Amino acid sequence: MTPRSEPLLWLQLIALGVLPLEALLLLLVLAGSDPGPLPGLERLLCWAIGALAPAVLLVRRPADVWSLLLLQTPLRGRRELQRRLSRLQVAPGLALATAGGGALALPLLWWIDRQAAVAAPLTPFASCPRLVALLLAALVLLVMLWQWQQLIQSLWLLTRSPAVVAATRPLGLEELEQQRLCLGLPLLLPDPLKLAEPVATPPAAPPPAAAAPAPEPSAVEAVAVEPEQAPEQGDGADLDEEIP
Repeated sequence: MTPRSEPLLWLQLIALGVLPLEALLLLLVLAGSDPGPLPGLERLLCWAIGALAPAVLLVRRPADVWSLLLLQTPLRGRRELQRRLSRLQVAPGLALATAGGGALALPLLWWIDRQAAVAAPLTPFASCPRLVALLLAALVLLVMLWQWQQLIQSLWLLTRSPAVVAATRPLGLEELEQQRLCLGLPLLLPDPLKLAEPVATPPAAPPPAAAAPAPEPSAVEAVAVEPEQAPEQGDGADLDEEIP
């Protein structure tokens, strides 16, 4: 049971490439109209509608990690692993990151609006009323904040160990409806990823013991010693004849 087997967690990481494109879209939207007499107040109102209020809502009720804004996994079709990971969405660090994303949206909007005149020849929103441009910009900020929270939540969940996930109690259906912001049509039912398990390598066999060297032949070879021959004893009768 590992979070890395859930394909939607990996799919949420697409926000890494989409967020810069949405910042470019924000530039094109604001380039279609001239700032009013109070551009600072206009930016503050746009930020409050598109980032501040949504950030407060997403801190209190986080975006459902199994939702892609337009599509989501049905509540009753969610696996036990998905409901365990849904409970792990609540963490002080995640709430702080969401609030930080909402706060950073203000200087981003301020800088883009001041540089928007550069993109005036390229924008498809030429001659757009300022109010309409600000409302569209607030909508883009809202989508960016949603994707920002989904990105940090997915990174957080992908780094949870299987032991932590197994020790977490699954989130009930009523809790999901009340504590998570579930948006989109319930049409997503992806199968879990089949991850290849690492194959255990058998321990290497010890090298065979070296054969003992054969004993070297001794330089001195044993020589068979022949027994001394016993002296021949003379015949007793002959000796008697020689004695006078």
